[in-house]
Amino acid sequence: MAHRKIRHKVYEDLEITGLSSEGLGIARVEEKVVFVEQCIPGDVVKARTFQRRKNFEKARILELITPSPDRQAHFCKHFESCGGCKWQYLPYEKQIAFKDQIVSDAFTRLAKVEVGERLPILPALETEFYRNKLEYTFSTNRWFTTEEIATGDDLDFRALGFHVPGQHTKVVDIEKCYLQNDFSNRLRNAVREYALERNLAFYNIKVREGFMRNLVVRTASTGEVLVIMIVNEDNDELLPLMAFIKEKFPEITSLNYIINPKMNDTYFDQTPVCYSGEAFIYEQLGHFKFKIRPKSFFQTNTKQGERLYDVIKEFADLQGTETLYDLYAGVGSIGLYLSDNCERLVGIEQIDQAVEDAKENAKLNNVENADFHVGDVRMLLNAEFLAQNGQPDVLITDPPRGGMHPEIVQTILEAKVPKIVYVSCNPSTQARDIAVLDELYKVVKMQAVDMFPHTVHIENVALLELR
Repeated sequence: MAHRKIRHKVYEDLEITGLSSEGLGIARVEEKVVFVEQCIPGDVVKARTFQRRKNFEKARILELITPSPDRQAHFCKHFESCGGCKWQYLPYEKQIAFKDQIVSDAFTRLAKVEVGERLPILPALETEFYRNKLEYTFSTNRWFTTEEIATGDDLDFRALGFHVPGQHTKVVDIEKCYLQNDFSNRLRNAVREYALERNLAFYNIKVREGFMRNLVVRTASTGEVLVIMIVNEDNDELLPLMAFIKEKFPEITSLNYIINPKMNDTYFDQTPVCYSGEAFIYEQLGHFKFKIRPKSFFQTNTKQGERLYDVIKEFADLQGTETLYDLYAGVGSIGLYLSDNCERLVGIEQIDQAVEDAKENAKLNNVENADFHVGDVRMLLNAEFLAQNGQPDVLITDPPRGGMHPEIVQTILEAKVPKIVYVSCNPSTQARDIAVLDELYKVVKMQAVDMFPHTVHIENVALLELR
């Protein structure tokens, strides 16, 4: 069957009047909405559609005809290709305002949930070099800009960097990234140079071949550094590569490698090998220390993560007598951060290793009132579990972007937990879940915390109490 050819359209003078929750510019043409990449309100652009539907279209800029008065120059040379920090051209105070609007729209316009008090959004203390973890990809399918192609030079298709948005086979070769401290840049560039000089095979995702796959860098506020070199196979090049990294960067406190021959880049089902140093590093939040292993999940913005946890702690307002439930507990960081102020902590987490980490972190901090359980929250959180572990006085839930399963929401309704602190990285699914809980709960207050400057992402904390 022949595919129907999509006819793309060019708009000559498209005025951007708003921003979507995905960070795309919004323009309106008659009854249709046009979402335009890399635009902000006030821009007038010439744009060409690349996706057309009945009620909306998506387009890319061909020409910026009149820039918005708010538009500023982006500071990263990879900005237009990388797409990781989509709002660099927007002043930070404007980013905060738009993120605040995203949260407001999710609750008032979409979910139609009444909110008692909306506290001002907490902006990030640092807008550059704020991440403690980055993952880079080796590829034989480098993304080239139009300018690079126009030079006519003999181009090297090997790259070490980030995937191009919407192009999972293409990788932008990164020279300098503003997300993680300079150690990350120095390490990445040195490893790339080493691999190119020795003609080590970069990974080809199309044929699933090539030695060098990924490089993961974790930097802790304690000054410790964890590095994972991920390769496709064990061969004679592996140990010399690890020796080079160890000698070149003695500040690495945990140097590891993973052999991942699978079809995908996910390494959480693979076994890390500690080449030198300890098999973990320590991170600090408040007066709590956390052991971070190669596969541990942890907040990727440590300074802002501590401020987020302080908001959660304030909302929970524990008096020392409560049973506190921590759903989607991960390595136990939120629950343990609040453990001083409750009588008992019960954590639930699906990933076995994360629960082991949570238990170890409890011992590390001399927390004796915590119990962590392995299992899918949907399957484990039921009447029988509540009977065995005690009814929660306060429940903290921090689900993935998709929000909570309807069965979990129903269990919470049936349990009639007096107080819920709902933490979310996706205000839309958070508002959807709270709209169901609205049957028995009122939203007393909420506060957004900006964890990721120059992106559309926003963390939101909501306090719910029984009506």
